[in-house]
Amino acid sequence: MKPTALICLALAVTACARADHLGKPPTLTSPRNSEEFIAMTNPPLEIPVDSGRPEAAASLWAGTTSSLISDRRAATRGDILTVVIEIDDEAQMTNTSGRSRSSGESVSVPQMIGIPQRLNKKLPEGASFDNLAEAESSSTYKGSGNITRRDKLTLRVAATVIDTLPNGTLQIEGTQEVRVNYELRELTVSGFVRPADIDRSNEIAYDRIAGARISYGGRGQITDVQQPRFGQQIADVILPY
Repeated sequence: MKPTALICLALAVTACARADHLGKPPTLTSPRNSEEFIAMTNPPLEIPVDSGRPEAAASLWAGTTSSLISDRRAATRGDILTVVIEIDDEAQMTNTSGRSRSSGESVSVPQMIGIPQRLNKKLPEGASFDNLAEAESSSTYKGSGNITRRDKLTLRVAATVIDTLPNGTLQIEGTQEVRVNYELRELTVSGFVRPADIDRSNEIAYDRIAGARISYGGRGQITDVQQPRFGQQIADVILPY
């Protein structure tokens, strides 16, 4: 495909993405087009009640999730749990480095079986083998840097167990979209959790999620204005200065 065709295709895709909220609020993503919906519509089968024992249906020790004393925590594919995100991190780093170096070299040939003395007479005025070469060098470097960062985020989002790994670890995924006027905020969380880390309230803290991927962003008219155009981004990459 020619470069011109590729550029036209990229521009068309970009235009279609922004045309979604042209003069209207951004379109919400359908919850049926997600891994969560697939996991909830294809959950594992529950333990069936023994039809040959009528008293099993009224037993408090039934193995189904509707049992009075059953564990309400998420444990299988399709179950829902709450992820508590409370990020309050602060980092500060200061670095100072310095370097200083000096060197000098001197080379002379005052005596060598009389050869320098004979050659000195043929050299231009002021030139001599007594001081053949002399060099000095010095360098000084000093640098300092300071980094200060503060991140604070408090959110709660429902996530769905989309898979159970062979070792019993649960893979979870959760999405949330909130639209205010012409701006859509998106929250996505995914990762792997141990069933033992889920508390009795069926909640789990974000710092207990292995391979956690938390994204909080959005799309809409305000986001479009704040982002540089694609042409400017490409120019920033190509231009060396």
